[in-house]
Amino acid sequence: MIVPMSSPDLTAAERDAVAQVLNTTHLSIGPRLDAFERVAAAAAGAAHGVGVNSGTSGLHLAVIAAGVDKGERNPCDLVITTPFSFVASANCILYERGVPIFVDVDPRTGNIDPALVATAAADLAHGGPAARRWLPPALRDGGSDGRLRAILPVDAFGQPADMDPLCATARQHDLIVIEDSCEALGAEYKGRPAGSLGDVGVFAFYPNKQITTGEGGMIVTQRDDWAELFRSLRNQGRDVFDAWLNHTRLGYNYRLDELSAALGLAQMARLDKLLAKRAQVAAWYHERLADIDWIERPWVAPETTRMSWFVYVVRIRPPMERDDVMARLGEHGVPSRPYFTPIHLQPFYRRQFGYHVGDFPVTEELGRVSLALPFSSVMTLDQVDAVCERLRTL
Repeated sequence: MIVPMSSPDLTAAERDAVAQVLNTTHLSIGPRLDAFERVAAAAAGAAHGVGVNSGTSGLHLAVIAAGVDKGERNPCDLVITTPFSFVASANCILYERGVPIFVDVDPRTGNIDPALVATAAADLAHGGPAARRWLPPALRDGGSDGRLRAILPVDAFGQPADMDPLCATARQHDLIVIEDSCEALGAEYKGRPAGSLGDVGVFAFYPNKQITTGEGGMIVTQRDDWAELFRSLRNQGRDVFDAWLNHTRLGYNYRLDELSAALGLAQMARLDKLLAKRAQVAAWYHERLADIDWIERPWVAPETTRMSWFVYVVRIRPPMERDDVMARLGEHGVPSRPYFTPIHLQPFYRRQFGYHVGDFPVTEELGRVSLALPFSSVMTLDQVDAVCERLRTL
């Protein structure tokens, strides 16, 4: 039986929606984008949605709005974030010449540890040796502590970070909270939608996500001024009141086209069904893997009142080893993937900032043992059974 790693869930409704755009004169910045933004904002409980061409672009613009930069005479701005994530959540800070300040994660969820964030923020606000211990190793002897601007938590695997204590720390130190919800569309934290829990949230719509636009993302916020700023920045810095080729600020070509917006709009109409199908696949896995003692199944925190299953990631425990399990599954035609490689151990971050193995032990342990199994909303019970049976016979 062929079991793909992931597959988008597309129907005739999505194909018709995209085809209809080709019969119009609007291929970019048109009515489908407006409608998609309204629906996405409503789903996130936000006042505004701003469509962009990727989740990475959305995070970049959020970092700009947070005021992260490096002036000619000022030290780099700092943003507290997690090393257990897709690399874009840290890269977007570097785009504005800020510095990611990594703190370790909760071993159960893989999300950023709020207690460590509180300690790091207090130390960085105080300055001196206590602050410098949080800096990347290569910057600790630079003589400048930098200015802490923001906290950027990531909702890993579709489970919201523990946002209440994170937001309390942000209020205490006058920080912006950028919620990376690129993996968590439709999730809820204590009954509140992911993406709406900080000052700004970002979703992503790559083909393996809960909904897809092919490529694309969505910024959501309650702030009117930021919504206007995001629309300007995504469109080469042009403001609503600018003439056709006048540009108020440095901007980017981060626009989301009408074909992608139409696809996203059709997918959003099916969001609850898509999330329910993914939850069913996760439940099948959860039941069938319960008796394999070397597999640790995903843990859902009590604060997560709705899990938005992006992937199904297990942890491989002794006597088995993750890489061996992955190789043996592959020999039998079952795909699987490691998840995530810690950001601080990525080659660029090691060269740039001097990180080493041992700097963030919880993240590194999760990086060693985490294994993503085949998962999507179109996966069948027979396919789940085939994967689980193969695991059971390793």
